[in-house]
Amino acid sequence: MTAPQTETLKLTPELRAALIEKLTALADDEIILAHRDSEWTGHAPILEEDIALANIAQDELGHATLFLELRRELDGSEADQLAFFRDAAEYRCARLVELPRGDWALTMLRQFLFDAYEALWLDEARASTYAPLAEVAAKAVREERFHLQHSALWVERLALGTDESRRRIQNALDELWPFVSQLFAPLPGEDLLAAAGLVPDLGRVRERWDGVVLPHLTSKCGLTRPAVAEGAPEGRGVHTEHLPALLAEMQAVARAHPTAEVW
Repeated sequence: MTAPQTETLKLTPELRAALIEKLTALADDEIILAHRDSEWTGHAPILEEDIALANIAQDELGHATLFLELRRELDGSEADQLAFFRDAAEYRCARLVELPRGDWALTMLRQFLFDAYEALWLDEARASTYAPLAEVAAKAVREERFHLQHSALWVERLALGTDESRRRIQNALDELWPFVSQLFAPLPGEDLLAAAGLVPDLGRVRERWDGVVLPHLTSKCGLTRPAVAEGAPEGRGVHTEHLPALLAEMQAVARAHPTAEVW
């Protein structure tokens, strides 16, 4: 891994527009996954995990704030407006994070799949030629590595535990696996960003992800990789039926009191 560049690459209008779209997608993944994780508050299997998952959700929101701050520097947008006053069709999150929280096995497996993706993406992004992004990646990757360690241990614990826990984690893998490929589908203009060194090449991230995730699931945990024919994933503007209901809950207070201020 090379060290981050110290000078920011000059952005053309085309690169700027593509980078805004990418930062939005990164933030949206974090916002929606954080909301799903927050649904476990007061309901996790043990108190320690209730606190741990709440902290992870808070970290994810912190990462979203970092990405939206980078977007604000590019177009002047406000984070709260983007989070609370966009409809589902305007969100750019992956469908993996939209799915209902499910049981503990599904939550932990989804977290593991996403944590591995995010940790590796951030690790590569530390070498971005866009200095503000390189700095954000270097900060956020430290937290994400802890998330990955936590979720990986839970996947292993469930897979090697009881017959029931193993059944549940395998069912979760079967359900979530078809949604994985969208994490690695480039957004419009992302090829230009990658060519300029602004963002990681998703093919490289997927290669590293396979090297981390597949051995853990199969060799270490003894799970069966689902036989899913991966076609070209749909764009990030196409969502599941679950996102509008999630946003209605998440945005209710802000939309009911749009002029409210925090004192």
